[in-house]
Amino acid sequence: MKKSVHRHDVIRDIVRREAIHTQRDLVAKLQELGYECTQATVSRDIANIGLLKSQDGLYVLPEDMRLYHMLSEIVGEIHVAGHSVVVRTNPGIAPGVADAIDNVHIEGLLGTVAGDNTILIIAYSPEDAKFVKQRLLELKRHFKRV
Repeated sequence: MKKSVHRHDVIRDIVRREAIHTQRDLVAKLQELGYECTQATVSRDIANIGLLKSQDGLYVLPEDMRLYHMLSEIVGEIHVAGHSVVVRTNPGIAPGVADAIDNVHIEGLLGTVAGDNTILIIAYSPEDAKFVKQRLLELKRHFKRV
């Protein structure tokens, strides 16, 4: 695997897990993880990945921004039951939201099944289900700040 492809994956993980405001912040985080890179390299990586800036100045992945919009505008209740998370949406919207959830690659999420207004998310464990719910709520709150 090319170094840049692997670095892009690491950048995606960093942006999803941490509040990154500047290219300098991202360079520093990459260097902490053992990547030798310059701000110019990171600038090209940002363009190649297609990172966006939210109104509060955070770098955001395009697929995450799509989910932010959906969670804030059309998702209602989110409940955990064992290995499962149940998400209620407006009628007819669940398949699109489920697709957006799948594309964000939340840790511990095994897969989704969508009906008309309900999404069933299966997690690997009950602890993972709680983490998935927490992550969805964080994404929902994040967009409300934007």
